[in-house]
Amino acid sequence: MSTWKLVVGLGNPGPKYQGTRHNVGFEVIDRLADGGSRPTFSRKFDGLVAEAEIEYRRVLLLKPETFMNLSGRSVAQALRFYKLSAAELLVVCDDLSLPLGKLRIRPGGSDGGQKGLRDITAQLGTDQFARLRIGIGERGEVDAADYVLGRFRGAERPIIDDALILATQAVAVWVTRGIEAAMNQFNGSGG
Repeated sequence: MSTWKLVVGLGNPGPKYQGTRHNVGFEVIDRLADGGSRPTFSRKFDGLVAEAEIEYRRVLLLKPETFMNLSGRSVAQALRFYKLSAAELLVVCDDLSLPLGKLRIRPGGSDGGQKGLRDITAQLGTDQFARLRIGIGERGEVDAADYVLGRFRGAERPIIDDALILATQAVAVWVTRGIEAAMNQFNGSGG
């Protein structure tokens, strides 16, 4: 078994998408990088990758730059290069069906309509990898694509900021103690 873990945050590259609902995965990766040894990101695996430490454990932080719906290519390249299995992967993404700021961690399963997760599953040939979903709120009558590419309203931002803090803590628990401990401690938290 490898000494590395891979934490992938999903989002869309470029300033146009910064701060959008769809980019909460990127925001978690940025917070993890800021909170530790301040690793340097480099372009690799069709994304931005950094080698970091969380609680003295070696962790790769990856932000695919392939756009959300093609995230799997980047993830598959990184797993192959570092000779990691799907069991050593955690994907952080937004979830349209969870209340704003709620967290849900699962060891695998359905993509729930999240196209980034769908592409990763297709590229890896398995849905048995950990995922941490962050609720971005109910869209109401708004088109799903418009909603996820929109920014959080003023009153929503503090709720999301709190959820991002919890999400970084959940990642640290997953890295150090595993999926069960992370699920027990963080599922349903936030919001």
